[in-house]
Amino acid sequence: MNVLQLVTSRRPFFDQQVSALEDRGVDCTVLEVPGRHSGDSGRSPAAYARFYPTVLSAVRSSSFDIVHANYGLVAPFALAQPTRPVVVSLWGTDLMGQQSWLRSVSRYGVRRADAAVVPSRPMSRELETDHELIPFGVDTDLFRPMSRAHAREYLGWETDRPVALFPYDRTRAVKDFPRARRLVERAEVDVELRTVTGVDHAEMPYYMNASDLLLVTSKRESGPMVVKEAAACDLPVVSTDVGFVRETVGDVTNCIVSDNDGALLGGLERIVETGDRANGRDAVDGLSVDSLGERLSGLYRRVLDREEATGYPTGVSHDV
Repeated sequence: MNVLQLVTSRRPFFDQQVSALEDRGVDCTVLEVPGRHSGDSGRSPAAYARFYPTVLSAVRSSSFDIVHANYGLVAPFALAQPTRPVVVSLWGTDLMGQQSWLRSVSRYGVRRADAAVVPSRPMSRELETDHELIPFGVDTDLFRPMSRAHAREYLGWETDRPVALFPYDRTRAVKDFPRARRLVERAEVDVELRTVTGVDHAEMPYYMNASDLLLVTSKRESGPMVVKEAAACDLPVVSTDVGFVRETVGDVTNCIVSDNDGALLGGLERIVETGDRANGRDAVDGLSVDSLGERLSGLYRRVLDREEATGYPTGVSHDV
């Protein structure tokens, strides 16, 4: 099976998805929207205009069985090619974000696709169109508990103080670093706030295990995947109620999910005082990358079987 994967920007969880599919014999070719994307700044309309001819050329020159649009912005390009069935995966901000035009584009994409995928229950509740709930996978071999002392030595952290880890670029307004700083400054416990951004994905388990808690104060999130990864490391999480955070760690010990500063502050102080870890690996049980690959490859097979049974040449001409 050959699948053309369209994506706005490659992310670690997307690359893991592609690897899991290829491990199951699905050949994937990835086309990424040209141009650079940084922080809260998106690509220009001209970049997307250049993307469409590239998609058409790829479909015409290769024997792809399916076109898979990963994120609502690239769904129209998948649907505009006339010969291949289409799968659309929404990631979160495309369906749940503040931009009404993007929400409309995403909803249109899932209505016209042969199959649609969302990664969380809150997103599933937003869709009336038939779809599948397939959570993003976590590499639990990479993200695993390890000794705090070992992790700090590896990173060169010469401190014995408890650390609250803020896992984003502090200049991104949507991540609300000032709120994280205020919480730490108000805490009646000794805790140090450290940020991490732009490091190799394989290094992140060391930062998580070197820390005492993950602090997420985002105003909006499509996930975030970093919470699932922290859970796999048994790192306590203190987070605003965004994305799939409550769904992932809402019932995990030593994790706090709330939009109330008092609740977040109380959780942070309690975690630092006790020094206890979470039992987050239980929460991500069944959310492995292997499981993601198995479920997506199965969805591809069902789409192709349905195409053969109905005789439809493409998902553009009928709804799921």
